[in-house]
Amino acid sequence: MVFRAACVQLRSSDDVAENIRETVRLVRDAAARGAGFIVTPENTNLMAPDAGAKLAKSFDETHDPSLPVFSALAKELKIWLVIGSLAIKVSPDKTANRSYLFAPDGGIAARYSKIHLFDAVLGSGESYRESNTVAGGDEAVIADTALGRIGLTVCYDMRFPQLYRALAQKGAFLFTVPSAFTVPTGEAHWHVLLRARAIENGAFVIAPAQGGAHAGGRKTYGHSLIVSPWGEVLAEAGTDPCVIFADIDPSLAQQAREKVPNLQHDRRFTGP
Repeated sequence: MVFRAACVQLRSSDDVAENIRETVRLVRDAAARGAGFIVTPENTNLMAPDAGAKLAKSFDETHDPSLPVFSALAKELKIWLVIGSLAIKVSPDKTANRSYLFAPDGGIAARYSKIHLFDAVLGSGESYRESNTVAGGDEAVIADTALGRIGLTVCYDMRFPQLYRALAQKGAFLFTVPSAFTVPTGEAHWHVLLRARAIENGAFVIAPAQGGAHAGGRKTYGHSLIVSPWGEVLAEAGTDPCVIFADIDPSLAQQAREKVPNLQHDRRFTGP
């Protein structure tokens, strides 16, 4: 069954209520233009200037103000909606970077907590230590949907191909990769990594991104992408908030895997 997918690109701030309003506006626009599967970026509801500010504005899952809004929205629009990630408080000093898939009935069909945390010092002088305030997940997640099997991932996960291979070998034909990529790494690696994950696994990649300048001066790369199982870029955004679309034919994933059946060719080896 062919369906229309959309990436919602955002420029989230430290104003949670405003971020929710802007996300709802763009999701409504995507649905009005025919999308039945819509994905938003990492940090959809909050791009805080520092870790303390993020913790202060985060809630546990029971009290998070955005979850009821997005549940109701998915139900109203009768869409599959992936909220790329929210900061969900899991202890007094840590959050989970958690992605949610809402079904057309408004229920939460799957949750995924980002496994790989971004701890890096970039050549530009930018420094990140996500693990200081985020508890990493430990479970890969596939969602069984009416559209097919979907593998949920978040941002820095894309540098760990073994995760995507495991998801593909369990039947995922499509990966969601909501992100808030830095500008230096985005310019160097964004397109290459996402196209590689698609090609290696014969899978669609839907990667909505944050783009532009945020609270505290942080800048993100934007360039949301939808990539085919053969590695073609089907849609790409710039850096401003927007929606991009592509028609998704799940049979193309099977065709790509039949042409290059590498998912069946793992071999044990020794060393190094």
